Amino acid sequence: MRRLAVLGGAGGIGRALVARAVAEGWRVSVLDLPASLERHPVPEGVRAIALDATDAASVGAAFAQLEDGIDGFVNLAGFLLGMRKLESVEPEFWDEVVAGNLRAAFLTARAALPLLAKGDNPAMVQMVSGLAAHTRPGYGPYAACKAAMVSMTKTMALEAAPLIRVNAVGPGAVDTAFLRGGTGRSDESGQTNVDIPAYSAMMPLKRIAVPSDVVGPVMFLLGPDSAYMTGQVLWVNGGAYMP
Repeated sequence: MRRLAVLGGAGGIGRALVARAVAEGWRVSVLDLPASLERHPVPEGVRAIALDATDAASVGAAFAQLEDGIDGFVNLAGFLLGMRKLESVEPEFWDEVVAGNLRAAFLTARAALPLLAKGDNPAMVQMVSGLAAHTRPGYGPYAACKAAMVSMTKTMALEAAPLIRVNAVGPGAVDTAFLRGGTGRSDESGQTNVDIPAYSAMMPLKRIAVPSDVVGPVMFLLGPDSAYMTGQVLWVNGGAYMP
């Protein structure tokens, strides 16, 4: 049975990914904030591991529980604190966004790589964002983190080849708690920071993404059908951005 670790597996996309992976026969471990795991307990048969992905010691202790190795690692962690121009961004705001997105991605990828090296046809998938390349005003700190994660994905793909494949998925807005501040960080039933009807009207496919739209590309990058792909980003945005 193939082994999958999902960082941020208690979130909206994470829960859909975990369900799909379990249905396809993966043995899944979910790593997430204690508050997220409390709000969304993992399904029966799925392992829950609490951690703070911004803290190196917490990450080390969490990944030590996977010492037998993993065949797949997906990083879904990240959050958006709201829109503001860069000129009005305080250093503390910048640091919090960078820690929760870029630092967490670095610490967990660094911990996952030696575990993937023990796996069978191992693959890593990083969740980036369309904002990494298709910039919009007000998202500067978050977009900068996701752009850096694209670069990090490509670097890891080169450094881990040929044993481990490393790719990314870059979605547009997805209708989950992320738009309300993040699972475990916000009221998931609260107001979104995106006008969903207006956003949908601008999309060529005329709707906002839902978690299943992202899960398919992630599973593709974990599986044998993408065996000759590494260092790539799959843009999933309903046609809004076509590089």
